[in-house]
Amino acid sequence: MAIKTTVVGSYPIPRWLYGDTSKGTLSDAISVVLRTQELAGIDVVADGELNRFDPSHPETNGMIDYFVSRFSGVRTEYSIGDLDAFKADPGMSFRTAPAGVVSAAIGAGALNLPADYAFVRSLTLKPLKFTCTGPHMLTKTLTDRHYGSAEKLCMAVADVLRRQLERIPADILQLDEANITGHPEEAEWAAAALNHVLDGIGSTRGVHLCFGNYGGQTIQKGFWKNLLPFLNALHCDHFLLEFARRGYDELAELRGLNPAVGLGLSVVDIKDNGVESPDLIAARIENAARTLGEERIHYVNPDCGFWMLSRSVADRKMRALTAGRDLFYGRR
Repeated sequence: MAIKTTVVGSYPIPRWLYGDTSKGTLSDAISVVLRTQELAGIDVVADGELNRFDPSHPETNGMIDYFVSRFSGVRTEYSIGDLDAFKADPGMSFRTAPAGVVSAAIGAGALNLPADYAFVRSLTLKPLKFTCTGPHMLTKTLTDRHYGSAEKLCMAVADVLRRQLERIPADILQLDEANITGHPEEAEWAAAALNHVLDGIGSTRGVHLCFGNYGGQTIQKGFWKNLLPFLNALHCDHFLLEFARRGYDELAELRGLNPAVGLGLSVVDIKDNGVESPDLIAARIENAARTLGEERIHYVNPDCGFWMLSRSVADRKMRALTAGRDLFYGRR
């Protein structure tokens, strides 16, 4: 199987969207994002997650707030007591406030991910990836006043996501988790919730994990070896794991992964404005192929989404990604 190029999800916000998020303008912007990826030679494209952009909270590009603000059972106005309860969780110390307070049973509310997918699907003929923040990440940003445990809240969130994603026939459906990497002690209940979502997906299932990208900053500390039991418990087809920023010393640890699960190898650092050369990207692929076997590498991709880079940098990084993959095959 040839290694394909893809992106993790987000793309820099076109400036004209800051003042006009009408459907027509949004369609134009997403069309530009998709066409830019196509011209860069990306095999599996994504919508840049432009539907989710929130100009009032740009640090996470809508990765959290787009979802929880639409859930029923969640209020986004909170008291000092709610803030104190949220701040007591050391795992969210980088945020000053919760994304919301769970005051009743969580439901889909106004969230309509199938409509988001349908809106984008009509804009490209290329294989399309649809991304969704995972239940563990969403749970960790909420203050619970209803369920009484993080495990129960996480499964409730997972059930809402499953009912939405099982209706989406994207070529790849990808769940994004950026907090579990620093909290392997939560792996058991996080995996149960993730699998509840993954088991409802009928297409190729990807899981992206990184060590945080909050305003372009790394948040979590940890090692991939500590997460191997968690990774091997997940019912997915491939992982997209952060390496370019961290280095590749831990790559050998992935020999312990389930051999039936592929890898999306990150070869582009999105926290650096420097554009990798095709030669460097090819060398990173060669290193991973020697370490793990070329057959394990299903995709090459950036560490995380591109949203906090300038468009010119993101576009050049995508072109380098494709050129580096092609150079790797040219050297064999």
